[in-house]
Amino acid sequence: MSEEMSLLLPFESYEENAVNIGTQQKSADMARFIERVREDGLYLLDVNMTDSRIRMIAEFLNKYDPARIMVVSARQYGQRPARLFSEAIGANAAVGRFIPGSLTNPVLRSYVEPDILFVTDPAADQQALREAVNSGLPIVGIVDANNNLRNVDIALPANNKGRRSLALVYWLLAREVLKVRGKMTDEDWAASQDLEEWQSTF
Repeated sequence: MSEEMSLLLPFESYEENAVNIGTQQKSADMARFIERVREDGLYLLDVNMTDSRIRMIAEFLNKYDPARIMVVSARQYGQRPARLFSEAIGANAAVGRFIPGSLTNPVLRSYVEPDILFVTDPAADQQALREAVNSGLPIVGIVDANNNLRNVDIALPANNKGRRSLALVYWLLAREVLKVRGKMTDEDWAASQDLEEWQSTF
């Protein structure tokens, strides 16, 4: 009970938005983040670990100039939350199809030189991930039960395929980043940023 009391949001909020609902496949890398297997074969992620990683990543991102943070999401349901997250913290976003060479080819108009890459799904965002690895960038990623962590430096275990889950994770992460900067309280954030708006696909 004391663990739940210290969560950023009530456990039910994570559950209602399916943040802890993983896939039916589990990678060896993700075993430590899995709480249990449900009767239908879905692996459930540990909400306490998700919650503590959100806090840790918020602190970590604030070590960087926001304009030098690059957030990518090829996944449809991650595109709106990733863009809103980027706008909230002042980062750059590349949503939808990632143009090959955007991190490695200075000739391209889409070329950028970030200091860190944040991926919504290491599998779906593998082009950006590969280029970031080649450029030596640190990589933070939202990772599901079936993800490989080989090139992810800091993993945020969560359902990275669901609309509601991705919206909640990005919404909460934006709030925590701004709280660390001393620019936002929980109440101010809830008043200014409607979670349902983040969950919309339009």
